This record gives sequence, C-alpha cells and structure tokens, in this order.
Amino acid sequence: MSEKSQFLLLGQKKFVPLFITQFLGAFHDNLYKNALVVLIIYHLATSLGYDDKTQQLLTTLAAGMLILPFFIFSAMGGQLADKFPKEKVMQGVKIFEIFIAMMGALSLFTEWLPLCYMTIFALGTHSAIFAPSKYSILPQHLEQDELIGGNALLNTGTFLAILLGTIIGTVTMGLAAGVYIVSALMFITAIVGYLSSRRIPHAPPKVPDLKFSFNPFKETWAVMAYTLSQPRDITLSMLGKAWFFFIGSMFMAQFANFTKGTLGGNEHILTLFLILFSVGIAIGGLCNNKLLKGQISAVFVPLAALGLTVFSIDIYYASLVAYRPPMGKLIGVGEFISHSENWRIIFDVFMVAFFGGLYVVPLSAIIQDRTPDTTRARIMAGSSIIDSLFMVVSAVISAVLIGMGWTVPELFFAYALANAVAALYICRLLPDYLFKTVLQIIFKSLYKVEVRGYENIAKAGKRAVIVGNHVSFLDPPLLAAFLPGRPMFAVNTKVAERWWIAPFLKLVDAFPIDPTNPYAMKALIRKVEEDRHIVIFPEGRLTDTGALMKVYDGPGMIADRADAMILPI
Repeated sequence: MSEKSQFLLLGQKKFVPLFITQFLGAFHDNLYKNALVVLIIYHLATSLGYDDKTQQLLTTLAAGMLILPFFIFSAMGGQLADKFPKEKVMQGVKIFEIFIAMMGALSLFTEWLPLCYMTIFALGTHSAIFAPSKYSILPQHLEQDELIGGNALLNTGTFLAILLGTIIGTVTMGLAAGVYIVSALMFITAIVGYLSSRRIPHAPPKVPDLKFSFNPFKETWAVMAYTLSQPRDITLSMLGKAWFFFIGSMFMAQFANFTKGTLGGNEHILTLFLILFSVGIAIGGLCNNKLLKGQISAVFVPLAALGLTVFSIDIYYASLVAYRPPMGKLIGVGEFISHSENWRIIFDVFMVAFFGGLYVVPLSAIIQDRTPDTTRARIMAGSSIIDSLFMVVSAVISAVLIGMGWTVPELFFAYALANAVAALYICRLLPDYLFKTVLQIIFKSLYKVEVRGYENIAKAGKRAVIVGNHVSFLDPPLLAAFLPGRPMFAVNTKVAERWWIAPFLKLVDAFPIDPTNPYAMKALIRKVEEDRHIVIFPEGRLTDTGALMKVYDGPGMIADRADAMILPI
C-alpha cells in the first residue's frame, strides 16, 4: 500500500461502513458515561448531599462498570464471530444498542442510579461483544498491505469518537435541556450505527460448526488459556498492546486532576489536553503506514517505546517550572498558553500520544495477520480481556499511589520509569529493529536515501536471493536498514572476523561463509529453502572502479538449487 492510500479506504465500501459503525459505538459509550459523571457531580451531589469522596467513588464505579463486561462477555463475542457471519453479529449488537439508548434516556430522566449503572454495564457488554468481530473482520476484507492503514484509521476514529463523546457529554449536560439533547443523540447514534452496520460486506464464518458455550466464565478461561499459548511473537504483541492501554488509560484518567490540581486550569484546558492526546495518537497511528509502506512489522515499536518514556518523564520536569495561578484561581486556555513555559507541557502531551499511536497500531496488525483464521476472533477476544485487565490494574495502582499522597506529576514520573523498563525489554527483544530505525534516520538525514521499486520485494516471494553491487562498506548497512523483515546476510568468514564488523553482525541475521567450501554453499541453499531472503554480494569484494567487477555465479547456483527468485539491487 502506498503511503497515501490508507485514506482511500475511507471511500471504499469494504471499510467505510465498519469505520462509521465503530466510530458511533465509541461515541455513544463516552457520550453517556460523561453525561452520567456530570449528572452525579453537579446534580445528584447537590440534591442528595453527596460529599467529594462519594462523588469520586460513584464516578469511578461508572468507569468500572464500562470495563467489567469485557472480562465476562469478550469470550462470548469471540465465539459468535468465529461461528456466525461477522456482519450479522455486529448488526445484532447494534439492534441491542437501540434498546440501550432507550434505557439510558430513561435513566437520565429519572436520575435513578441503579438504572444508570445498568445502562453503563449494557454499553460495555455491547462493546465487548462487538470488538472481536470488528478486529477479526479486517483481515477478511482488507489486503495484507492495507492492515496497517486500516488499523490506523480505526484507531484514529475511535479516539476522536471518545474525545467527541467526552466533550459533548460533559458540555451538553450542563445545559437546561441537556437530558433531552443527550437522549436524542443516543437514539440517533444507535439507529445510524445499526443502518451503517447493514452496509458492512459479508464475512463468512470461519468455524460454522463451533460448539457454542453459554458459560461465560468457563469460556473466558478457555479463551485466555488458548490466547496465551500462541506463538511468542503473537503473545508478546498482545502484551505490548495491553501495556499501551496500561499507560494511556492512566494519562486519560489523570488529566482532569493534573489540569486543576497541578496547573490550576479550568475545564477548557482539560479539553485542550484531551484534544492533544486524541489527535496525537491519531497522527502517530497514521504515520505507521507512511513509515512502514504497508509492511506489517514492529520495526518502529522500540523507538516508539523510548519516545513514550522520554516525553512522559519530561512532563514531570515541565510541571515543576510551569506557571501556576494564585491559590483559588483557575486560569483558561488563553492565559495558560500566554506563558511560554507551559508550551513545553503542551508539546510533551502531544508527543506522548504521538509515540503511543506509533507504538500500538503495528502490534494490533501483527496479531490480526499472524493468528489462524479459524480462531482469530477468539484470540482477539482474549486480547481485549488482557487490555481490560491492564487498564484495571493501572487504575488500582494510580488510586493506591494517590491515596498514599503522591501528586499527579509524581504519578506520571513513576509510570514513565515503569515504561522505561518495558522499553528496554522491548529493545532487548528487538535490537535489530531499533538498529534498523536508527540507521534509516541517519541515512535519510545524511544521504537523502530514496528507495524505489520497493514493491518488487513482495513480488519476489518468500524465497529470494538478493544480489547487490559492492561499492563501499556502507552497502550492507544500507540494505539492513531498508530491506523489510530480517533478511540473512552471507558474509565472508574473513570479513566476519574483523573486530569492527563483529558488533554489527550481532544486530542482523548473518551467515558467515567460506566461498571455497562446498559444504558451506549447501548449508546456504538449505537456509534459502526455509523460505528466507538472503543477501549476497556476487562480486566478492569492493569495486575498484565504481563499476561492476567480475560477477561470480554462486548466487545463480544457489537460487537455482533452492528454487528461489533473484532480486537485483
């Protein structure tokens, strides 16, 4: 996929109905949740005499009721998505959402808290059952090189819907006719969401004879056991994605306390931070397609994890020198941005979100691409459960630390240190990916490197011999940086023994070979037969003239014996 073509998906029937349906569902959830928070804090607190502690408990309970169904019903949603056509599952969920809108409207008019929490729980159930179908349908409708772009767009739509729902739900409930407006929006959103789900193309079931389990707890246990038994790359991708929700949910939850308690800002500054965070995640996610050129790879994940750490730490230090108004006064956006020291916080918040988006989108695509068709939906359900668990643990840790007297900036710093440990672990797992990223940045900055004919790498297939002319010692690093995946490099044993070459060989998949040893050539052929891309310099040494030297026939023989394509570079 070209770097621009991800936006072309917004004009295609195979993607647009799903995008609209997901966007409206996320908007509905957050519209009602934030309307309920305003109802509790500004209406029921006054009429029923709730103190601050009770208000915080009730609003926390609302957030918990939205997450709880993911533990109970995600596995059921995975079963439904594997057993039945996914578009039918989503249509059924959207019909259920219309009845939720009716219940939500009634709860806001009556101001009866038990019904309010039942509505929140129902919305969470709707999202939990919808999610496995949403994520597992993408590989059925999109080409492999469209998965990164499709995930980025869905991620963008979701966060913008959360932002829009938060703002409208909070602002509208402050109006005299707020209940009427929110109720009308809930009905409109649910109905339009159902109509858009009717336009989602057919996605045949992968396991129509699957035996359905009506015991959610038994099935959740089974799904989690199977999910965590997946190959290491899938399991690590799921845990990495969940870690993003661990960090991101903390920031989203604490921005209100940070704005008012630390910076002395009003609700408009809170809205500014929410916009920055949502837009930052959206832009970071969308940048993946440009950087990866449609390849499903975690190559930028280590760098993104490090960036997330750096700017999370800097928020703490920036808050120490930020302007603070006199005690008891809250400032607005105009006064906040008039102080230059506050621009550092604005930049840090955006960059944390940007690197978060750059980090999470490839991991979602890897899970979708590498899981078996017959169990993909249930694995995605297991991934949703893990995400929810990490969010709950994050909230509990935040509550405990704040209860111990920690300030919000100190909380940011603690989470940044935890993320630093995770980032170092990721870099240790994927040192070659970090190496590739750093090399790409260096080469593009110093030499203005351009890659043409990139699409021919995929056309060469899984088994290929890549041959290049050997102009300088920069040739191997250039190819290591810009070739996708982790190709193997055939390296002359004499070259591999040089002390300054050895450290670089640890960062790539190197195969030291003695060209005079026929057994070494046979071993190289076997490596290519394992569906590998192997890089060979057929001249055998650096050019003396800048033009091609004598080309030996070894690469041709290897390609012939291994039944591989030859790809010249």
